Amino acid sequence: MKPKNIVVLMGGISSEREISLRSGSAVAKALEEVGFNVTCVDVKDEKIEDLNYLETDVAFIALHGYFGEDGGVQQLLESKGITYTGSEVNASKLAMDKLATKRCFVKSGLKTPDYLTITEFQDYDEIRNEVTKFGLPVVLKPTRNGSSIGISILKDINNLRICLEKAFEFGYEILVEKYIKGRELTVGILDETPLPIIEIKPATEFFNYDAKYKDNKTEYLIVKTSLEEKINTDSNSINFIGSLPPSLYNNAQEMALKAHKTLGCKGFSRVDMLMDCHGNLYLLEVNTIPGFTEKSLLPKAAIAAGIQFPALCKRIVDIAYQNSVINVNVQIQN
Repeated sequence: MKPKNIVVLMGGISSEREISLRSGSAVAKALEEVGFNVTCVDVKDEKIEDLNYLETDVAFIALHGYFGEDGGVQQLLESKGITYTGSEVNASKLAMDKLATKRCFVKSGLKTPDYLTITEFQDYDEIRNEVTKFGLPVVLKPTRNGSSIGISILKDINNLRICLEKAFEFGYEILVEKYIKGRELTVGILDETPLPIIEIKPATEFFNYDAKYKDNKTEYLIVKTSLEEKINTDSNSINFIGSLPPSLYNNAQEMALKAHKTLGCKGFSRVDMLMDCHGNLYLLEVNTIPGFTEKSLLPKAAIAAGIQFPALCKRIVDIAYQNSVINVNVQIQN
């Protein structure tokens, strides 16, 4: 028996609604191309009562941010007995919380930039002293948000208040991370297998919201393995743009897969990391529901592996359905 009726959940109630609508539309079109019966549901609350009236074999979650990647919609779907794509409730909650993710990385021996946390309940002078003592430059980011919304790079302590106001718009807690100058890499995971690595070259200082979704100057390079193992340690330049020595390439893929598994993710994810000029890799985060737009990275990595977008979406649906069948069989046996 195979799944036929797919409900694509899109839109949502987070700050990433616009991107989610684009992701959902792209997914729906792709699934229709490979023969599924597709219904799109524009999610505008946390009840999604439309699901009570739809025949659903698999719900494809194309919701980003709050009530999408944080375990909320997953919990709702489980309560309704509906099979869904991607990671389960606990892994979704963990990956959405950048602070909890960092703690898991550290506990598992996975390298990640040094960090501290601050909250809006602290006095400004106290925060300023903490950040100054920690040392600049740093990256300030909300602990629960995606698409690089609310993120700033702080190089001058006199700009701290502006950066704080920007980040505190999206929660009471902020992650303050050591700024790592280097190459931005991302590794897609599909069915517990790393996909080809993509290097991101934004025209802006870092891969922010505009660079991701608006700036056509952002470059995405499919990383090749170079013939050399030597890493250039000249602090003024980082060579091998668009390529990595074989050992580093393998290390990045292995690190990404371990991060995916450490958080308990399933089906697919996208793991973001940085590499400094000495070849040190630093994990940033795991995205349990990465974008599915024309600019999105997981689809680009899949294409580099020979998996076209419609086939990728079908694979994600099939993985979810197969896992649900396995779970049912295990429950019957027990």
